[in-house]
Amino acid sequence: MEPNSKTIKEILTTISTATIATCLFKKGYRNQYIQDVRPLKTGKPTMVGQAYTLRYIPAREDLNPIEVFKNPRHLQRLAVEQCPEDHVLVIDSRKDARAASAGGILITRLMKRGVAGIVTDGGFRDSGEIAELDFPAYHKTPSAPTNLTLHQAISLNEPIGCGDVAVFPGDYIVGDDDGVMVIPKEVVKEVVEECLQMTRFEKFVMEKVKNGHSIIGLYPMTCPEIRNEYEIWDSTQEEMSMDKRI
Repeated sequence: MEPNSKTIKEILTTISTATIATCLFKKGYRNQYIQDVRPLKTGKPTMVGQAYTLRYIPAREDLNPIEVFKNPRHLQRLAVEQCPEDHVLVIDSRKDARAASAGGILITRLMKRGVAGIVTDGGFRDSGEIAELDFPAYHKTPSAPTNLTLHQAISLNEPIGCGDVAVFPGDYIVGDDDGVMVIPKEVVKEVVEECLQMTRFEKFVMEKVKNGHSIIGLYPMTCPEIRNEYEIWDSTQEEMSMDKRI
């Protein structure tokens, strides 16, 4: 039976971005970590959701006066009202934090609508307020000016670049204190399966290291005796593969 998106998301909340990055690297994906983006506040639960995207281009003054926000079809406003529940709104702000990608009111609205989080390679205004929300938010740096001064919303839910990473609608976005990873939706099942195995292995390694064991022969595991020990240990663990969870 194929896993559904709910099962995948539940499992991804237990996997670190560091483990995901290593797994993707082994599969040939070297550029899935969104650069220069950090959580507004650390220590929050892991952010997981499929991508819903918004793209900005450089603003042109005659097309971007403050009055454009009165238009109910303004794409930034539509992104806030149309981003599906449990998805992550990912914004291409051209890595430019000189003007805000969004502010506290819009991000509070996303939270109330059940969106899973927000990521921009630009900045947020009202960053202190956003940091205190029960809502994962990632950006480059705080930014007071309205987005209209530099950014013009141009498209919704199309492929974008965010922090030098290609993000396609439906890709899986995972964020923790280390940053944000993008998992291509085409490989997410195999990535989750392998990451579960990697997480179990790292738990075993950490137990050995805390007990004073050398990393030589252990990490990476090249010693046959330690491998046998790990296989015995692994067979006793309660953690199950993804296929057993569905």
